[in-house]
Amino acid sequence: MGWAEQRGKFFRARYRDAEGKKRVVEDELGEPILYPTAAKAKKAAQDAEAAIRAGRWRDPSLGTETFGQYASRWYAGQELAESTMQNYKHHIEEHLLPYFGEKLLKEIDAADVQAWERAEKEAGYAPSSIKTWRGTLHVMLSDAHQREGLITSNPAHRQRGRGRRAGRSSRRAPEKAITTPLGALLVAERAGLLAGRDDEFVLTLLIAYTGMRWGEVVGLEREYVREHSQAVRVEHQLYEMDDGSLLRCPPKEDSYRTLDIPEWLSLLLAKFLAGRSRTPCSCHGNVHVFGGLGIANGRARSGVTLRQVAEHASVSVGTVSHVLNHPEKVRQEKREAVVAVMEELGYVRGGGGEAAAHHRRSGFATWVFHPAATGWYPAKAPQPRRLVPVLADPWPGVPARGRGAASRAEACWAPVAPKLTPHGLRHFHKTTMEDLGTPPKLMDERMGHLDGSVQARYTHITDGMRKRLMDGLTEVWEDALDARLAMHPRSAVPALDRLLAERAGTAASVTRLRAVGA
Repeated sequence: MGWAEQRGKFFRARYRDAEGKKRVVEDELGEPILYPTAAKAKKAAQDAEAAIRAGRWRDPSLGTETFGQYASRWYAGQELAESTMQNYKHHIEEHLLPYFGEKLLKEIDAADVQAWERAEKEAGYAPSSIKTWRGTLHVMLSDAHQREGLITSNPAHRQRGRGRRAGRSSRRAPEKAITTPLGALLVAERAGLLAGRDDEFVLTLLIAYTGMRWGEVVGLEREYVREHSQAVRVEHQLYEMDDGSLLRCPPKEDSYRTLDIPEWLSLLLAKFLAGRSRTPCSCHGNVHVFGGLGIANGRARSGVTLRQVAEHASVSVGTVSHVLNHPEKVRQEKREAVVAVMEELGYVRGGGGEAAAHHRRSGFATWVFHPAATGWYPAKAPQPRRLVPVLADPWPGVPARGRGAASRAEACWAPVAPKLTPHGLRHFHKTTMEDLGTPPKLMDERMGHLDGSVQARYTHITDGMRKRLMDGLTEVWEDALDARLAMHPRSAVPALDRLLAERAGTAASVTRLRAVGA
Protein backbone atom coordinates (compact mmCIF):
# COMPACT_ATOMS: atom_id res chain seq x y z
CA MET A 1 0.00 0.00 0.00
CA GLY A 2 1.49 3.38 -0.96
CA TRP A 3 2.00 6.06 1.63
CA ALA A 4 2.82 9.75 2.03
CA GLU A 5 6.13 10.94 3.45
CA GLN A 6 6.34 14.48 4.80
CA ARG A 7 9.20 16.71 3.74
CA GLY A 8 8.84 20.12 5.44
CA LYS A 9 5.62 21.71 4.21
CA PHE A 10 5.21 19.17 1.34
CA PHE A 11 4.76 15.41 0.95
CA ARG A 12 6.39 12.78 -1.22
CA ALA A 13 4.60 9.72 -2.61
CA ARG A 14 6.32 6.47 -1.55
CA TYR A 15 5.59 2.97 -2.83
CA ARG A 16 7.28 -0.38 -3.46
CA ASP A 17 8.20 -1.55 -6.94
CA ALA A 18 7.80 -5.08 -8.34
CA GLU A 19 10.94 -6.22 -6.50
CA GLY A 20 9.78 -4.78 -3.18
CA LYS A 21 12.19 -1.85 -3.17
CA LYS A 22 11.06 1.49 -1.83
CA ARG A 23 10.71 4.15 -4.49
CA VAL A 24 9.52 7.74 -4.84
CA VAL A 25 7.14 9.04 -7.50
CA GLU A 26 9.31 11.19 -9.78
CA ASP A 27 8.81 13.50 -12.74
CA GLU A 28 10.20 12.99 -16.26
CA LEU A 29 13.56 14.44 -15.24
CA GLY A 30 13.92 11.97 -12.37
CA GLU A 31 13.21 14.52 -9.62
CA PRO A 32 10.84 13.60 -6.71
CA ILE A 33 7.40 15.21 -7.05
CA LEU A 34 6.34 17.27 -3.99
CA TYR A 35 2.59 17.27 -3.18
CA PRO A 36 0.81 19.95 -1.10
CA THR A 37 -1.22 17.43 0.92
CA ALA A 38 -0.72 13.93 2.30
CA ALA A 39 -3.90 12.71 0.57
CA LYS A 40 -2.65 13.68 -2.89
CA ALA A 41 0.75 12.10 -2.23
CA LYS A 42 -0.87 8.86 -1.01
CA LYS A 43 -3.13 8.71 -4.06
CA ALA A 44 -0.12 9.17 -6.41
CA ALA A 45 1.71 6.36 -4.58
CA GLN A 46 -1.30 4.05 -4.87
CA ASP A 47 -1.62 4.87 -8.58
CA ALA A 48 2.03 3.92 -9.07
CA GLU A 49 1.48 0.56 -7.35
CA ALA A 50 -1.65 -0.02 -9.43
CA ALA A 51 0.40 0.61 -12.57
CA ILE A 52 2.94 -1.96 -11.38
CA ARG A 53 0.23 -4.57 -10.84
CA ALA A 54 -1.25 -3.82 -14.30
CA GLY A 55 2.17 -3.96 -15.99
CA ARG A 56 1.99 -0.29 -17.01
CA TRP A 57 4.69 1.04 -14.70
CA ARG A 58 7.84 2.43 -16.24
CA ASP A 59 11.01 3.57 -14.54
CA PRO A 60 11.05 7.40 -14.98
CA SER A 61 14.85 7.37 -15.13
CA LEU A 62 14.76 5.48 -18.44
CA GLY A 63 15.33 7.45 -21.62
CA THR A 64 17.11 10.30 -19.85
CA GLU A 65 20.37 9.80 -21.79
CA THR A 66 20.88 11.89 -24.90
CA PHE A 67 20.49 10.48 -28.38
CA GLY A 68 24.23 11.04 -28.89
CA GLN A 69 25.09 8.95 -25.82
CA TYR A 70 22.71 6.21 -26.88
CA ALA A 71 24.00 6.27 -30.49
CA SER A 72 27.58 5.68 -29.32
CA ARG A 73 26.50 2.76 -27.14
CA TRP A 74 24.19 1.34 -29.79
CA TYR A 75 26.83 1.50 -32.56
CA ALA A 76 29.46 -0.15 -30.35
CA GLY A 77 27.09 -3.06 -29.74
CA GLN A 78 26.53 -3.88 -33.43
CA GLU A 79 28.32 -6.83 -35.03
CA LEU A 80 27.57 -6.46 -38.73
CA ALA A 81 29.49 -6.50 -42.01
CA GLU A 82 32.11 -3.76 -42.28
CA SER A 83 30.25 -2.21 -45.20
CA THR A 84 27.06 -1.99 -43.14
CA MET A 85 28.93 -0.55 -40.15
CA GLN A 86 30.46 2.08 -42.44
CA ASN A 87 27.04 3.05 -43.75
CA TYR A 88 25.55 3.28 -40.24
CA LYS A 89 28.46 5.45 -39.10
CA HIS A 90 27.97 7.80 -42.05
CA HIS A 91 24.21 8.07 -41.44
CA ILE A 92 24.59 8.70 -37.71
CA GLU A 93 27.52 11.12 -37.71
CA GLU A 94 26.57 13.22 -40.73
CA HIS A 95 22.77 13.26 -40.65
CA LEU A 96 21.31 12.17 -37.31
CA LEU A 97 23.63 13.51 -34.60
CA PRO A 98 23.59 17.13 -35.85
CA TYR A 99 19.82 17.28 -35.23
CA PHE A 100 19.07 14.74 -32.48
CA GLY A 101 22.44 14.54 -30.71
CA GLU A 102 21.60 16.69 -27.65
CA LYS A 103 17.95 15.63 -27.29
CA LEU A 104 16.95 13.20 -24.55
CA LEU A 105 15.69 9.92 -25.96
CA LYS A 106 12.29 10.22 -24.29
CA GLU A 107 11.88 13.78 -25.60
CA ILE A 108 12.11 12.76 -29.26
CA ASP A 109 8.65 12.53 -30.80
CA ALA A 110 7.12 12.14 -34.26
CA ALA A 111 7.06 15.91 -34.76
CA ASP A 112 10.84 16.03 -34.26
CA VAL A 113 11.35 13.31 -36.85
CA GLN A 114 9.15 15.14 -39.35
CA ALA A 115 11.00 18.41 -38.70
CA TRP A 116 14.31 16.63 -39.28
CA GLU A 117 13.04 15.24 -42.60
CA ARG A 118 11.98 18.70 -43.73
CA ALA A 119 15.38 20.13 -42.79
CA GLU A 120 17.20 17.44 -44.78
CA LYS A 121 14.96 18.03 -47.78
CA GLU A 122 15.57 21.80 -47.61
CA ALA A 123 19.30 21.09 -47.51
CA GLY A 124 18.96 19.55 -50.98
CA TYR A 125 19.29 15.86 -50.19
CA ALA A 126 17.49 13.34 -52.38
CA PRO A 127 14.27 11.79 -51.00
CA SER A 128 15.73 8.31 -51.49
CA SER A 129 18.74 9.23 -49.30
CA ILE A 130 16.54 10.73 -46.59
CA LYS A 131 14.45 7.56 -46.63
CA THR A 132 17.61 5.49 -46.06
CA TRP A 133 18.72 7.66 -43.13
CA ARG A 134 15.26 7.53 -41.57
CA GLY A 135 15.50 3.75 -41.84
CA THR A 136 18.65 3.81 -39.72
CA LEU A 137 16.93 6.10 -37.18
CA HIS A 138 13.97 3.70 -37.11
CA VAL A 139 16.24 0.73 -36.37
CA MET A 140 18.01 2.59 -33.55
CA LEU A 141 14.83 3.82 -31.87
CA SER A 142 13.16 0.45 -32.36
CA ASP A 143 15.97 -1.15 -30.35
CA ALA A 144 15.60 1.57 -27.70
CA HIS A 145 11.87 0.80 -27.48
CA GLN A 146 11.56 -2.95 -27.91
CA ARG A 147 14.89 -4.31 -26.69
CA GLU A 148 15.82 -1.92 -23.89
CA GLY A 149 12.51 -0.32 -22.96
CA LEU A 150 14.06 3.14 -22.84
CA ILE A 151 11.14 4.80 -24.65
CA THR A 152 7.43 3.97 -24.76
CA SER A 153 7.16 3.99 -28.57
CA ASN A 154 9.22 4.43 -31.75
CA PRO A 155 8.67 8.00 -33.03
CA ALA A 156 10.37 7.14 -36.35
CA HIS A 157 7.77 4.50 -37.16
CA ARG A 158 5.66 5.40 -40.18
CA GLN A 159 2.29 3.70 -40.48
CA ARG A 160 1.45 2.34 -43.91
CA GLY A 161 -1.31 4.03 -45.85
CA ARG A 162 -1.01 7.31 -43.94
CA GLY A 163 -0.58 10.65 -45.66
CA ARG A 164 -1.70 12.06 -48.96
CA ARG A 165 -1.43 9.94 -52.08
CA ALA A 166 0.51 12.75 -53.81
CA GLY A 167 3.02 12.74 -50.98
CA ARG A 168 3.68 9.04 -51.34
CA SER A 169 4.06 9.17 -55.10
CA SER A 170 6.48 12.07 -54.89
CA ARG A 171 8.82 9.96 -52.76
CA ARG A 172 9.13 7.13 -55.26
CA ALA A 173 12.48 6.59 -56.94
CA PRO A 174 12.81 7.55 -60.61
CA GLU A 175 12.44 4.77 -63.16
CA LYS A 176 15.71 2.94 -63.80
CA ALA A 177 16.92 3.43 -67.37
CA ILE A 178 17.79 0.41 -69.49
CA THR A 179 18.87 0.06 -73.11
CA THR A 180 18.58 -2.34 -76.02
CA PRO A 181 21.04 -5.18 -76.76
CA LEU A 182 22.55 -3.02 -79.52
CA GLY A 183 22.73 -0.10 -77.09
CA ALA A 184 24.61 -2.23 -74.56
CA LEU A 185 27.08 -3.25 -77.29
CA LEU A 186 27.62 0.33 -78.44
CA VAL A 187 28.18 1.55 -74.87
CA ALA A 188 30.66 -1.29 -74.29
CA GLU A 189 32.53 -0.35 -77.50
CA ARG A 190 32.71 3.32 -76.53
CA ALA A 191 33.92 2.36 -73.05
CA GLY A 192 36.74 0.43 -74.68
CA LEU A 193 37.55 3.40 -76.93
CA LEU A 194 37.61 5.82 -74.01
CA ALA A 195 39.93 3.57 -72.03
CA GLY A 196 42.01 2.51 -75.02
CA ARG A 197 41.89 -1.19 -74.16
CA ASP A 198 39.64 -4.27 -74.13
CA ASP A 199 39.09 -4.38 -70.35
CA GLU A 200 36.17 -1.96 -70.22
CA PHE A 201 34.55 -3.51 -73.30
CA VAL A 202 34.58 -7.01 -71.78
CA LEU A 203 33.61 -5.75 -68.31
CA THR A 204 30.54 -3.91 -69.63
CA LEU A 205 29.34 -6.93 -71.60
CA LEU A 206 29.89 -9.23 -68.62
CA ILE A 207 27.56 -7.12 -66.46
CA ALA A 208 24.98 -6.90 -69.25
CA TYR A 209 24.85 -10.65 -69.90
CA THR A 210 25.23 -11.99 -66.33
CA GLY A 211 23.60 -9.30 -64.16
CA MET A 212 26.60 -9.27 -61.80
CA ARG A 213 26.83 -6.40 -59.33
CA TRP A 214 29.61 -3.83 -59.69
CA GLY A 215 31.55 -5.06 -56.65
CA GLU A 216 31.27 -8.66 -57.87
CA VAL A 217 32.72 -7.81 -61.30
CA VAL A 218 35.57 -5.73 -59.86
CA GLY A 219 36.30 -8.49 -57.33
CA LEU A 220 36.10 -11.34 -59.87
CA GLU A 221 39.23 -13.46 -59.55
CA ARG A 222 40.66 -15.46 -62.42
CA GLU A 223 40.23 -18.82 -60.71
CA TYR A 224 36.45 -18.27 -60.72
CA VAL A 225 36.22 -17.93 -64.51
CA ARG A 226 35.50 -21.55 -65.41
CA GLU A 227 36.11 -21.81 -69.13
CA HIS A 228 35.62 -25.59 -69.28
CA SER A 229 32.05 -25.32 -67.99
CA GLN A 230 31.24 -21.91 -69.49
CA ALA A 231 30.46 -20.37 -66.12
CA VAL A 232 31.55 -17.65 -63.73
CA ARG A 233 31.50 -18.18 -59.96
CA VAL A 234 30.51 -15.28 -57.69
CA GLU A 235 32.47 -15.91 -54.52
CA HIS A 236 33.61 -12.45 -53.38
CA GLN A 237 33.09 -8.76 -53.99
CA LEU A 238 35.32 -5.71 -53.49
CA TYR A 239 33.48 -3.10 -51.43
CA GLU A 240 34.91 0.43 -51.49
CA MET A 241 35.34 1.87 -47.99
CA ASP A 242 35.38 5.55 -47.00
CA ASP A 243 39.16 5.56 -46.63
CA GLY A 244 39.56 4.46 -50.25
CA SER A 245 40.47 0.86 -49.47
CA LEU A 246 38.65 -2.02 -51.14
CA LEU A 247 37.31 -4.60 -48.72
CA ARG A 248 37.25 -8.20 -49.98
CA CYS A 249 34.06 -9.62 -48.55
CA PRO A 250 31.19 -12.01 -49.41
CA PRO A 251 28.72 -10.89 -52.10
CA LYS A 252 25.68 -8.89 -51.01
CA GLU A 253 23.31 -10.89 -48.80
CA ASP A 254 25.65 -13.90 -49.17
CA SER A 255 24.42 -14.40 -52.73
CA TYR A 256 27.10 -16.92 -53.69
CA ARG A 257 26.21 -18.40 -57.08
CA THR A 258 27.52 -19.95 -60.27
CA LEU A 259 26.44 -18.11 -63.43
CA ASP A 260 26.17 -19.90 -66.75
CA ILE A 261 27.48 -17.77 -69.61
CA PRO A 262 26.90 -18.20 -73.36
CA GLU A 263 29.64 -19.82 -75.41
CA TRP A 264 30.50 -16.56 -77.17
CA LEU A 265 31.03 -14.76 -73.83
CA SER A 266 33.11 -17.65 -72.51
CA LEU A 267 35.37 -17.47 -75.58
CA LEU A 268 35.59 -13.68 -75.29
CA LEU A 269 36.73 -14.00 -71.66
CA ALA A 270 39.19 -16.77 -72.53
CA LYS A 271 40.87 -14.73 -75.28
CA PHE A 272 40.89 -11.65 -73.07
CA LEU A 273 42.54 -13.51 -70.18
CA ALA A 274 45.05 -15.22 -72.47
CA GLY A 275 46.63 -11.86 -73.25
CA ARG A 276 46.97 -10.72 -69.64
CA SER A 277 49.74 -11.31 -67.12
CA ARG A 278 48.93 -13.22 -63.93
CA THR A 279 50.22 -10.64 -61.48
CA PRO A 280 48.47 -10.58 -58.08
CA CYS A 281 47.31 -7.19 -56.84
CA SER A 282 49.38 -5.71 -54.02
CA CYS A 283 46.32 -4.90 -51.90
CA HIS A 284 44.80 -8.39 -51.70
CA GLY A 285 47.37 -10.71 -53.21
CA ASN A 286 44.86 -12.17 -55.67
CA VAL A 287 44.82 -12.32 -59.47
CA HIS A 288 41.75 -10.46 -60.70
CA VAL A 289 40.16 -10.50 -64.13
CA PHE A 290 39.89 -6.72 -64.49
CA GLY A 291 42.39 -4.06 -63.51
CA GLY A 292 41.74 -0.38 -62.98
CA LEU A 293 42.54 2.54 -65.21
CA GLY A 294 45.12 5.11 -64.16
CA ILE A 295 43.68 8.27 -62.63
CA ALA A 296 45.04 11.78 -63.01
CA ASN A 297 43.35 14.79 -61.44
CA GLY A 298 40.16 12.81 -60.91
CA ARG A 299 39.72 11.52 -64.46
CA ALA A 300 41.00 8.68 -66.61
CA ARG A 301 44.21 9.39 -68.46
CA SER A 302 44.51 9.16 -72.19
CA GLY A 303 43.54 5.76 -73.44
CA VAL A 304 45.08 6.09 -76.92
CA THR A 305 46.95 2.89 -77.78
CA LEU A 306 50.04 2.16 -79.89
CA ARG A 307 47.78 0.44 -82.39
CA GLN A 308 45.68 3.56 -82.88
CA VAL A 309 48.80 5.69 -83.32
CA ALA A 310 50.12 3.20 -85.88
CA GLU A 311 46.85 3.21 -87.85
CA HIS A 312 46.73 7.01 -88.04
CA ALA A 313 50.42 7.24 -89.01
CA SER A 314 50.07 4.38 -91.55
CA VAL A 315 52.96 2.45 -89.98
CA SER A 316 53.30 -0.76 -88.02
CA VAL A 317 52.98 -1.04 -84.24
CA GLY A 318 56.65 -2.07 -84.15
CA THR A 319 57.65 1.20 -85.83
CA VAL A 320 55.77 3.20 -83.19
CA SER A 321 57.49 1.15 -80.47
CA HIS A 322 60.88 1.88 -82.04
CA VAL A 323 60.09 5.60 -82.10
CA LEU A 324 59.50 5.43 -78.35
CA ASN A 325 62.32 3.10 -77.36
CA HIS A 326 64.89 3.12 -80.19
CA PRO A 327 64.36 6.32 -82.20
CA GLU A 328 67.76 5.91 -83.92
CA LYS A 329 66.36 2.88 -85.78
CA VAL A 330 63.64 4.94 -87.52
CA ARG A 331 64.21 7.37 -90.37
CA GLN A 332 63.85 10.99 -89.34
CA GLU A 333 60.91 11.72 -91.67
CA LYS A 334 58.92 8.74 -90.43
CA ARG A 335 59.90 9.43 -86.81
CA GLU A 336 58.67 13.01 -87.05
CA ALA A 337 55.42 11.87 -88.65
CA VAL A 338 54.77 9.37 -85.83
CA VAL A 339 55.57 11.96 -83.16
CA ALA A 340 53.17 14.40 -84.82
CA VAL A 341 50.37 11.80 -84.70
CA MET A 342 51.13 11.10 -81.03
CA GLU A 343 50.77 14.77 -80.25
CA GLU A 344 47.60 15.05 -82.31
CA LEU A 345 45.94 12.09 -80.57
CA GLY A 346 47.27 13.04 -77.15
CA TYR A 347 49.09 9.72 -76.70
CA VAL A 348 50.48 9.13 -73.20
CA ARG A 349 53.32 6.64 -72.86
CA GLY A 350 52.04 3.57 -71.05
CA GLY A 351 48.86 3.12 -73.11
CA GLY A 352 45.90 3.45 -70.79
CA GLY A 353 47.89 5.38 -68.26
CA GLU A 354 49.37 4.24 -64.96
CA ALA A 355 47.46 1.05 -64.28
CA ALA A 356 45.61 0.93 -60.97
CA ALA A 357 44.95 -2.36 -59.24
CA HIS A 358 41.18 -2.00 -59.40
CA HIS A 359 38.48 0.20 -60.87
CA ARG A 360 36.73 2.72 -58.62
CA ARG A 361 32.97 2.94 -58.94
CA SER A 362 32.81 6.73 -59.28
CA GLY A 363 35.82 6.99 -61.61
CA PHE A 364 34.51 4.33 -63.98
CA ALA A 365 30.96 5.68 -63.97
CA THR A 366 32.01 9.33 -64.36
CA TRP A 367 34.81 9.17 -66.90
CA VAL A 368 34.15 5.96 -68.82
CA PHE A 369 30.56 4.72 -68.62
CA HIS A 370 28.71 8.06 -68.52
CA PRO A 371 30.54 9.57 -71.54
CA ALA A 372 30.08 6.28 -73.41
CA ALA A 373 26.32 6.24 -72.81
CA THR A 374 25.62 9.95 -73.24
CA GLY A 375 28.42 11.30 -75.44
CA TRP A 376 29.18 13.97 -72.81
CA TYR A 377 31.96 14.45 -70.30
CA PRO A 378 30.52 15.66 -66.97
CA ALA A 379 31.30 19.07 -65.55
CA LYS A 380 34.43 19.23 -63.41
CA ALA A 381 35.78 22.61 -62.34
CA PRO A 382 37.05 24.63 -64.05
CA GLN A 383 35.65 22.86 -67.15
CA PRO A 384 31.91 22.74 -67.86
CA ARG A 385 29.97 19.77 -69.18
CA ARG A 386 31.18 19.15 -72.72
CA LEU A 387 30.79 16.80 -75.66
CA VAL A 388 33.28 13.98 -76.16
CA PRO A 389 35.42 15.16 -79.12
CA VAL A 390 36.26 12.35 -81.52
CA LEU A 391 38.29 11.86 -84.69
CA ALA A 392 35.95 10.47 -87.33
CA ASP A 393 38.22 7.69 -88.55
CA PRO A 394 37.98 4.83 -87.71
CA TRP A 395 34.23 4.57 -87.10
CA PRO A 396 32.59 5.22 -84.59
CA GLY A 397 35.32 7.71 -83.82
CA VAL A 398 38.36 7.69 -81.57
CA PRO A 399 38.23 10.19 -78.68
CA ALA A 400 40.57 13.10 -79.34
CA ARG A 401 43.09 13.66 -76.54
CA GLY A 402 45.51 16.29 -75.43
CA ARG A 403 45.58 20.05 -75.68
CA GLY A 404 43.18 21.51 -78.23
CA ALA A 405 41.28 18.23 -78.60
CA ALA A 406 38.00 20.03 -79.23
CA SER A 407 39.48 22.08 -82.07
CA ARG A 408 40.96 18.97 -83.70
CA ALA A 409 37.76 16.93 -83.33
CA GLU A 410 35.90 16.00 -86.49
CA ALA A 411 32.71 14.76 -84.83
CA CYS A 412 31.08 13.91 -81.51
CA TRP A 413 29.04 10.96 -80.27
CA ALA A 414 25.26 10.95 -80.25
CA PRO A 415 23.64 9.68 -77.03
CA VAL A 416 22.97 5.94 -76.82
CA ALA A 417 21.21 5.74 -73.43
CA PRO A 418 21.30 9.15 -71.68
CA LYS A 419 20.23 7.95 -68.21
CA LEU A 420 21.89 4.55 -68.20
CA THR A 421 24.19 3.66 -65.27
CA PRO A 422 26.42 0.60 -64.70
CA HIS A 423 23.78 -0.74 -62.29
CA GLY A 424 21.20 -0.19 -65.02
CA LEU A 425 22.85 -3.06 -66.90
CA ARG A 426 21.58 -5.38 -64.14
CA HIS A 427 18.09 -4.10 -64.90
CA PHE A 428 18.82 -4.70 -68.60
CA HIS A 429 19.78 -8.31 -67.90
CA LYS A 430 16.68 -8.96 -65.79
CA THR A 431 14.46 -7.37 -68.45
CA THR A 432 16.12 -9.44 -71.17
CA MET A 433 15.46 -12.63 -69.22
CA GLU A 434 11.82 -11.60 -68.76
CA ASP A 435 11.56 -11.01 -72.50
CA LEU A 436 12.97 -14.51 -73.13
CA GLY A 437 10.38 -16.09 -70.83
CA THR A 438 12.93 -17.25 -68.23
CA PRO A 439 11.38 -18.93 -65.14
CA PRO A 440 11.44 -16.69 -62.03
CA LYS A 441 13.50 -19.24 -60.05
CA LEU A 442 16.34 -19.07 -62.57
CA MET A 443 16.13 -15.27 -62.80
CA ASP A 444 16.41 -14.97 -59.00
CA GLU A 445 19.44 -17.27 -58.99
CA ARG A 446 21.27 -15.19 -61.59
CA MET A 447 20.42 -11.87 -59.94
CA GLY A 448 21.43 -13.10 -56.48
CA HIS A 449 17.92 -12.62 -55.09
CA LEU A 450 16.04 -14.86 -52.65
CA ASP A 451 12.34 -15.64 -52.97
CA GLY A 452 10.93 -17.18 -49.80
CA SER A 453 7.47 -17.91 -51.21
CA VAL A 454 5.91 -21.36 -51.27
CA GLN A 455 5.86 -21.30 -55.09
CA ALA A 456 9.62 -20.69 -55.19
CA ARG A 457 10.25 -23.46 -52.66
CA TYR A 458 8.48 -26.00 -54.86
CA THR A 459 10.15 -24.87 -58.09
CA HIS A 460 13.50 -26.26 -59.23
CA ILE A 461 15.91 -25.29 -62.00
CA THR A 462 16.54 -27.82 -64.75
CA ASP A 463 19.28 -28.16 -67.35
CA GLY A 464 16.69 -27.43 -70.01
CA MET A 465 15.87 -24.07 -68.42
CA ARG A 466 19.53 -23.12 -68.38
CA LYS A 467 20.10 -24.19 -71.99
CA ARG A 468 17.07 -22.26 -73.25
CA LEU A 469 18.31 -19.13 -71.47
CA MET A 470 21.83 -19.48 -72.93
CA ASP A 471 20.38 -20.02 -76.40
CA GLY A 472 18.17 -16.96 -75.96
CA LEU A 473 21.04 -14.75 -74.76
CA THR A 474 23.14 -15.95 -77.69
CA GLU A 475 20.40 -15.03 -80.15
CA VAL A 476 20.05 -11.59 -78.53
CA TRP A 477 23.82 -11.07 -78.78
CA GLU A 478 24.06 -12.21 -82.41
CA ASP A 479 21.24 -9.88 -83.43
CA ALA A 480 23.05 -6.98 -81.74
CA LEU A 481 26.36 -7.95 -83.36
CA ASP A 482 24.71 -8.15 -86.79
CA ALA A 483 23.20 -4.69 -86.29
CA ARG A 484 26.63 -3.33 -85.34
CA LEU A 485 28.23 -5.07 -88.33
CA ALA A 486 25.72 -3.39 -90.60
CA MET A 487 26.87 0.00 -89.30
CA HIS A 488 30.58 -0.63 -89.97
CA PRO A 489 32.64 -3.82 -90.47
CA ARG A 490 35.55 -2.77 -88.23
CA SER A 491 36.20 -1.38 -84.75
CA ALA A 492 39.16 0.27 -83.03
CA VAL A 493 38.47 -1.96 -80.00
CA PRO A 494 40.57 -5.09 -80.76
CA ALA A 495 38.22 -7.58 -79.07
CA LEU A 496 35.17 -6.26 -80.94
CA ASP A 497 37.11 -6.04 -84.18
CA ARG A 498 37.80 -9.80 -83.95
CA LEU A 499 34.16 -10.54 -83.18
CA LEU A 500 32.99 -8.48 -86.17
CA ALA A 501 35.49 -10.19 -88.49
CA GLU A 502 34.38 -13.63 -87.30
CA ARG A 503 30.72 -12.70 -87.69
CA ALA A 504 31.31 -11.32 -91.17
CA GLY A 505 33.14 -14.52 -92.14
CA THR A 506 30.28 -16.64 -90.83
CA ALA A 507 27.75 -14.58 -92.77
CA ALA A 508 29.84 -14.91 -95.94
CA SER A 509 30.05 -18.70 -95.50
CA VAL A 510 26.30 -18.96 -95.08
CA THR A 511 25.78 -16.88 -98.22
CA ARG A 512 28.12 -19.15 -100.25
CA LEU A 513 26.40 -22.29 -99.00
CA ARG A 514 23.00 -20.89 -99.93
CA ALA A 515 24.32 -20.00 -103.38
CA VAL A 516 25.66 -23.52 -103.88
CA GLY A 517 22.38 -25.02 -102.68
CA ALA A 518 20.41 -22.87 -105.08
